[in-house]
Order: sequence, then C-alpha cells, then structure tokens
Amino acid sequence: QVQLVESGGGLVQAGGSLRLSCAASGSIFTITTMGWYRQAPGMQRELVAVITGGGSTTYADSVKGRFTISRDNAKNTVYLQMNSLKPEDTAVYYCNVWADANSYWGQGTQVTVSS
Repeated sequence: QVQLVESGGGLVQAGGSLRLSCAASGSIFTITTMGWYRQAPGMQRELVAVITGGGSTTYADSVKGRFTISRDNAKNTVYLQMNSLKPEDTAVYYCNVWADANSYWGQGTQVTVSS
C-alpha cells in the first residue's frame, strides 16, 4: 500500500506563489508518472501537470509558463511550484502517483487565491 502526504496549500493574493509537495511512502518498488490535478467547486477534476519517470512534463494550457512540476526520485516526492497565481487557480489540488502499476491519490490540499 502507498500513502501520499501533500503539503503547501494555503491562501495567497493574486500574483503570489505557492509550492506544493507530495511525498509517497509505503511498499513501493517503482514509481512512474507523478502529477497534480485540481478540482474547483462545481467543476470536474482536471489535469494541472504531470511528470514521467524520465522527466518529461505536460502542463495544462492554463498554467503553462506559470507552474513548474518537478520530482525528487530519492525522496519519492513530486513538487508543484506555482507562480503568478490567479483567482481562477483556486481549487483543491490533488497529487496522483502511479506506483507498481497502480494509481494513488492524495487527500487534497486547498489553494485559495484572492483578488
């Protein structure tokens, strides 16, 4: 079983920055893709950014140039650096990890951007 612990959410003014972290622990043999998704009230969960085991990244168009995803394989941790935050970035952000061919989700962390 794999556990994901997220941290770094909070309240920030528009234009500000936050850094999210998600650490995976448990009986893990291989972690492949790691990523971040978000869900705003009344909306479907959407992809924000993903990073493969080889380091390739994919971003939602809405966050390109503002958000950066990275990972530390030694720590089984994925990060999301969020800059130039906008009110429309307000959502619960969820970490997703593919480990040993299974998908795992974090509990979610709230990000609120005030105008």
